[in-house]
Amino acid sequence: MTARVKTARGRTVSSTRWLERQLSDPYVARAKRESFRSRAAYKLMEIDERYRFLGPGQRIADLGAAPGGWSQFCAKVTGAEKGMGRVLGIDLAEIAPLPGAEFRVLDFLAPEAPQILKEYLGGSADVVLSDMAANTTGHKKTDHLRIMALAEEAAAFACEVLTKGGSFLTKALQGGTERELLLRLKNEFSFVRHVKPQASRADSAELYLLAMGFRGQTRG
Repeated sequence: MTARVKTARGRTVSSTRWLERQLSDPYVARAKRESFRSRAAYKLMEIDERYRFLGPGQRIADLGAAPGGWSQFCAKVTGAEKGMGRVLGIDLAEIAPLPGAEFRVLDFLAPEAPQILKEYLGGSADVVLSDMAANTTGHKKTDHLRIMALAEEAAAFACEVLTKGGSFLTKALQGGTERELLLRLKNEFSFVRHVKPQASRADSAELYLLAMGFRGQTRG
């Protein structure tokens, strides 16, 4: 079923189309039924069902965590809701409290961010996640480059805070500029894959890069 929304006074055509897409989206409806904070939780859920890189007792960093959908799923999978693992969400915006997760208003690019994260987690992270997207400018090429630059920064952060054998998942975009990031990840991790979960909209260039088996530091 496709919902149709009348263009109200003060609402642009683009915002009307966005609203129609939200109302017609089965993942939006599912998130509401299952009390997830965002439809994005199902992207992470699908990727984990396929590759099983999340598990009980893990220490997880969620970069750009707002509104908390990924952290919410991680809190369930790790057992952090019951005190088994730890989940720290980092974002520039405040996020409403969530059982099993801690949220900090923090720029992950700040020099002190890796140490703050390790102090909360009690050591190096087992998994670093990034579903971040840069603010759009409306210029397709510029927006593409900004999102990929953010993914590269997230990868650098992950390599600084991950334990040996850890995993990293980041949003990327199709279009060729992900090749440099892919090469870096292949040097740092033993397993790297492109992933396009069904919950990602078919008309979107969005995909994810999953890297497992970090070759770096030992557990701290």
